[in-house]
Amino acid sequence: MSKQRILSLTLAVAASIAGSGAAYGIDSKEPIQPIAAAKIKNPALAELGKKLYFDTRLSKSGFISCNSCHNLSMGGTDNLKTSIGDHWHEGPINAPTVLNSSMNVAQFWDGRAKDLKAQAGGPIANPGEMGFTHELAVDVLQSIPAYVTEFKVVFGSDKVNIDEVTKAIAAFEETLVTPNSRFDKWLKGDKKALNANEVAGYRLFKDSGCVACHNGPAVGGNSYQKMGVVEPYNTTSKAEGRSAVTGKDADRFNFKVPTLRNVELTYPYFHDGEAATLKDAVDTMGRLQLGKKFTDDENTKIVAFLKTLTGDQPSFKLPILPPSSDKTPRPNPFGK
Repeated sequence: MSKQRILSLTLAVAASIAGSGAAYGIDSKEPIQPIAAAKIKNPALAELGKKLYFDTRLSKSGFISCNSCHNLSMGGTDNLKTSIGDHWHEGPINAPTVLNSSMNVAQFWDGRAKDLKAQAGGPIANPGEMGFTHELAVDVLQSIPAYVTEFKVVFGSDKVNIDEVTKAIAAFEETLVTPNSRFDKWLKGDKKALNANEVAGYRLFKDSGCVACHNGPAVGGNSYQKMGVVEPYNTTSKAEGRSAVTGKDADRFNFKVPTLRNVELTYPYFHDGEAATLKDAVDTMGRLQLGKKFTDDENTKIVAFLKTLTGDQPSFKLPILPPSSDKTPRPNPFGK
């Protein structure tokens, strides 16, 4: 892709979103919009999902939960190159943040799950992640009286099924948005929210073409792009990107563009976790995606801007999980 093509994409993005910022009282030409606070549609459903999100009994070992790889005290990630699964299995890919994931075009790096509900069931039954089956996970929940009661209140039936489990987890994950970043405040008119260095970094971010892919409220997450446009990306990762889903060779190494919201918290970066720092990530993206070698000063300014994207982190009371009954299958963390 030529630099002219990158510029054209950037201009097209700006044109396509013109007017979208009017509701926020901001310049409609900005390619990034503020995040709105979560609107919880069904509090009881989200509360049930919160319990399930933190419950390690949905894993074979009784040790791994959704929060293990998408830790809400660590930016919704685990800050590892690749996650640790059942029996210390080394995961094949970096865990993307769960924060603001409801804004993604699809879930997982390759987009194989169409939404959060579809995504929520994957790790439970993946032998390299939580190592369970949907049937066994449902059996565990069905054996816990307090869960059965809560499922009946929410769904109207005392028969638990995996569709209800994933629906509840997705409802909780939809609440995990991070509004009120300093950058959002700046977009809304508080020009003291950013310093001169950070504003300069944002201008560089726009003028260099980064916004061709990283745009919208989530600053990404809404498209697939090839990793290594101007230069090939060298990696030992076996991840193929979208081609693993579509079967098309043209989609090889096309990955979902990650959100840059809270990016200072979600290290390491890229699908293989090979960029340890934001400085490394900015340098690599500049060279491989834009054909631009940022100077140290430019890199520093862009990083300063990126750190203004950290918003209010999810704040809630940790759930008290219902106790197991005598009939609840016990975990087997050391078994084969």
